[in-house]
Amino acid sequence: QVHVVESGGGLVQPGESLRLSCAASGSIFRVYTVDWYRQAPGKQRELVATITYGGDTNYADSVKGRFTISRDNARNTVYLQMNSLKPEDTAVYYCNAAVQTSRGTRLNNYWGQGTPVNVSS
Repeated sequence: QVHVVESGGGLVQPGESLRLSCAASGSIFRVYTVDWYRQAPGKQRELVATITYGGDTNYADSVKGRFTISRDNARNTVYLQMNSLKPEDTAVYYCNAAVQTSRGTRLNNYWGQGTPVNVSS
């Protein structure tokens, strides 16, 4: 059993920062690629940032230069540092983790329940 939990969301003013966390727990051998997505009201879920096990990263154009994804493999945790937040960043943020539960087994993807971010003055 694997659980993925996001945390760190909240209400902030434009220009402020938040750091989201995505923690995987349970029967885990290794957490591979982790993606952060977001879904604003009435919109489709969109990919925001990706980090591989080795630390390679990729970002949506809308957040490049403002968001930074990082990870602590020892803690099976991925972070999303969000700076210079804008009202259009308002959404529920979800992480999706590719997890191997035992050495040599296939990877499965697990979603968290999401954490809301509201950027408003």
